Amino acid sequence: MRKDKNKALQLRSSGKSYREIKNLLSIPKSTLSGWLKKTNWSDKIRLKLKKKAREKNTIRLRSLNKIRGKHLAKLYQEARDEAKQEFEYFKLHPLFISGTTIYWGEGDRSSRCIVRVANTDPFMIQVFVKFLREVCGISKKVIRAHILIYPDLNQNKCIDFWVKKSKLSVENFNKCVIIKGRHKTRRLPYGVCYVTVSSTYLKEKMGVWLSLLSRELVKKDYYSRG
Repeated sequence: MRKDKNKALQLRSSGKSYREIKNLLSIPKSTLSGWLKKTNWSDKIRLKLKKKAREKNTIRLRSLNKIRGKHLAKLYQEARDEAKQEFEYFKLHPLFISGTTIYWGEGDRSSRCIVRVANTDPFMIQVFVKFLREVCGISKKVIRAHILIYPDLNQNKCIDFWVKKSKLSVENFNKCVIIKGRHKTRRLPYGVCYVTVSSTYLKEKMGVWLSLLSRELVKKDYYSRG
């Protein structure tokens, strides 16, 4: 038996990987595979090394997630601090109060990263879009919208209506979502419009604004006479 083959067998039996043996003995991986593939103990070592590599990768991913988590935690804290500062500036601004209270009453607060409002009132949707753009500084191109309709409604007509009323563009709208059947008691001529922004940063700020605005409204007596 070749001395390098015997050495390769010894290294493999000690738990070395093909790459490690290749680097130590300068033997091509294809040659090592030919020497070792028929040995049952080599297969066991291969599985053991594979498991070890998987565990090592898992530890590495956990470490990366911790680093990422710390970075995100810092970023979201910055969002909350920024929201507190902005509240003092915006708290008497009608558009800020309107947009925040619309989200308070009609917004989706179950998701951590989605700011979404749905309503049938075109003026409410228009005000909320205006709030997103002028108060929150959200670019028009990242605002998404879609319409929930019954099958008896004309999709193009509904989209044209909401594009006009929301002051958005056709490009902002996804396909209509159709509900099977027809509402027997309530007629929605243009469906329900959903306006969405995907931003955890904004979501954090909205939470702070809602908390501060509710406290501000409760503590003030607007009808008291000095």
